[in-house]
Amino acid sequence: MFKSFLAALFAAAALSTPSIAQTEGASAVSTSIYSDRVAVNGVELYYEVHGEGEPLVMLHGGVNPSDMFGAPLARMAETHKVYAIHLRGHGFSTDSDAPWSYEQMADDLAALLDELEIETVDIMGWSMGGGVALQTAIRHPDRVGKLVVISMSINNEGKFPEIQDQFEAMPAMAPQFAQQLSQSPLATLYPDVDWEAMFRKTGEMNQSGYDWTEDFAQITSPTLLIFADADMMYPEHMVEMYRLLGGGTRDAGIDGSLRPTPNQLAIIPDTTHYDLMLKGADVATDFAKAFLAK
Repeated sequence: MFKSFLAALFAAAALSTPSIAQTEGASAVSTSIYSDRVAVNGVELYYEVHGEGEPLVMLHGGVNPSDMFGAPLARMAETHKVYAIHLRGHGFSTDSDAPWSYEQMADDLAALLDELEIETVDIMGWSMGGGVALQTAIRHPDRVGKLVVISMSINNEGKFPEIQDQFEAMPAMAPQFAQQLSQSPLATLYPDVDWEAMFRKTGEMNQSGYDWTEDFAQITSPTLLIFADADMMYPEHMVEMYRLLGGGTRDAGIDGSLRPTPNQLAIIPDTTHYDLMLKGADVATDFAKAFLAK
């Protein structure tokens, strides 16, 4: 199981690397308008700005920012002014000794928006980034316009047990993972990351039982949920999330005027949690663009 996890991670890095800069401050997909680090909550968050249009924050998945900031960023930057943010301890951002949590990372994002003088913004996040997007909408609802959440569950029970087993074992496996990753393209891409701390903290933040169900159901931001058809969670959980947002309660009518909610659900065929933002990127970003344009 862990070998398959690492294999998927290395494959993502290899596919993303040609379009990603090899040095700090360079563009992820093309020449960025601007890049900087901003001090918030004891760390420095790195971000890049790409494209023109309505502002959109993009949040990457765990370990490897490049999978989100390759083709998906390039496509979203065609229609939006994208703020591509590296979460604490990831990519070109710095870290502290404090443990990680989705709540802390959401507070980091809110603080960064304060520094950038952005009051309200649409947010698109995948996997870990999807969890941060959700917690931002829960903890800072006035900062979120529309929400695109990709491949993220709202409680531990929603994930397959083998996935939770990986997170439970990850802190102890962190030295081994870090050693293997030190020989991968990611080590060249992000040379300052503490990979052992990365895996230890990732495992720890996903170990404690969490249940955001009640808070999730109260989110008022229009939300698009996107999943792979072979994702890391039960299909029933995907549908449960959509139902909690008011979806799937009645027929929408011939013209769609009876649709019970502005929220949407997309399940992309022939994709997994690990390749959704690679081989499924065009479909996912097309759905996101259409949703954000409404």
